[in-house]
Amino acid sequence: MDDVAASRSTLTGGAAVKPPRPRTPSADTALLGIYEISKILTAPSRLEQTLGSVIAALSSFLDMRLGMITILDQHGNPEIVASSGWVSRDDGKPIDTLPPKVIDRLVATAMPVIVEDVSRDAMFAPAAELITRTIGKKVSFLAVAIKSDSRVVGTLSINRTSEELISCAFEADLRLLTMIANLIGQTVKLHRMFSADRQRLLNECSTLEKALDSCLPKETHRERPDVAGIIGESPSIMEVLDTIAVVAKSNSTVLLRGESGTGKELFARAVHDLSRRSAKPFVKLNCAALPESVLESELFGHERGAFTGAVAQRAGRFELANGGTLLLDEIGEISPAFQAKLLRVLQEGEFERVGGSKTLKVNVRFVFATNKNLEEAVEKGEFRADLYYRISVVPVFLPPLRERPGDVSLLAHNFIENFNRENDQKRELSESAIATLQRCYFPGNVRELENCVRRTATLARDETIVDHDFACASGKCLSALLWTSSASGAYYHARPETAGMGVAVPPPGIAPASRGATESGPAFPTESASRRDMAGAEEADGFGSSRKMIDRERLIEGMEKAAWVQAKAARLLGLSLRQVNYALKKYNIEIKRI
Repeated sequence: MDDVAASRSTLTGGAAVKPPRPRTPSADTALLGIYEISKILTAPSRLEQTLGSVIAALSSFLDMRLGMITILDQHGNPEIVASSGWVSRDDGKPIDTLPPKVIDRLVATAMPVIVEDVSRDAMFAPAAELITRTIGKKVSFLAVAIKSDSRVVGTLSINRTSEELISCAFEADLRLLTMIANLIGQTVKLHRMFSADRQRLLNECSTLEKALDSCLPKETHRERPDVAGIIGESPSIMEVLDTIAVVAKSNSTVLLRGESGTGKELFARAVHDLSRRSAKPFVKLNCAALPESVLESELFGHERGAFTGAVAQRAGRFELANGGTLLLDEIGEISPAFQAKLLRVLQEGEFERVGGSKTLKVNVRFVFATNKNLEEAVEKGEFRADLYYRISVVPVFLPPLRERPGDVSLLAHNFIENFNRENDQKRELSESAIATLQRCYFPGNVRELENCVRRTATLARDETIVDHDFACASGKCLSALLWTSSASGAYYHARPETAGMGVAVPPPGIAPASRGATESGPAFPTESASRRDMAGAEEADGFGSSRKMIDRERLIEGMEKAAWVQAKAARLLGLSLRQVNYALKKYNIEIKRI
């Protein structure tokens, strides 16, 4: 008790005080308190929760206004603070009542600190006003060190108030607090040991996983399939390439779906090159480019004299592709009569040449491509349902360029390199030029991007192409006309998440695309066109009449799910692209670049 008396004398300036009336917990009460706290400390729980329960239990055994346990980190700063009895009338925190000088003294000496009136003690000068305002005018303070082995790892302190400044009999309180502090110190030691062991095990597990991963055969690692002509590193393109790499190993019929200019022919070639038929012919035919009579001859071939001009026997595309792959592009444009003839070949693998009677049998891998909404065509009776099911065995959806903005820079640099090589030039794209291209909508997709880069490179005055070299900067881009009409409705396929009863319905407010639309440049709206769109969007999209505008939270949630791709978010939310664009501007929501 000499240490306690010396500490009290030091902190009170050695002033003589009258002996107080003892206010000490009885031995039974102290023993009961230690028992209850020991049960709390041995229960499995997080350290922060355990310490909070301990100080709450302690408050029921001691006459105190504020109790606090502080656990220090390796630098001596408070890491965990648990308190009981704190009721703040402002933004103050319990730790603000414990000055750093007090913590430093406890850490340095490991001796108890006793202050009979904190308002008269120099160490509490920074916190005296907060203590007086929150706890009371006459507040005494008692603290002991929490030790783990021989090192101080924290503090246990209590604050009391009294009507008059008296010297309390702190000896019994010190004994109780010291015993509790010892129990807390052992608990902190065990928690830190468990935490260190857990971190060690996690590190060992991570090391073993890395070692195991390095030992696996290389073929188990998923790599980008080596496909010529396909440029892109966006997640959507990687997903398509992964799908094609799997599908190519079989002979299943593939249906490539996507807007015009998304590279369906390149992906069809990828299916062939990655298959076991890569050494055999790859034959392609655009079904929309030929009338039905010529198309039949092109596919099935003809005998000599079958029609005027048939001066010799000719093999059709089916025969030429025997053993290999046949791509039939624009399959959605063939007539109902020719659909029936094609269905037999797909089912039986047999056909007769035009004007012939001999049945020929071929072994061909079929790849079909279309930018048409086949589900809607089936519903209208324009496309046979049995043929639809025959060709749509493995549908692969090709993402439009606006859903892969990260690939615009790669594609643009590739196109400018091709232009330089073909024309013996040294053109290059500046950062402002790339930024301009990445802001474009591109209803013509990759084909339009290539045309835009080539046209700009041809007309540019300097070797470095900048933003104002593009036609859209001067309002001369004809593709801007597609921005508010056919650009957003040129192709709307029935993805699984948007197809209701198997028939895709175009979003409201989107007009179908007209064939032969101009794709000569980026669909970047002029300033006047943008103002017209914003001015008329509310009325045109029904926001101002029968349709209520989408709320901000639902719009942000949809954009997050669509990775901030407006066209994809429009499909998920059941809105048109213009509605989404208008709502983003209305709410002043900044588009995130992912």
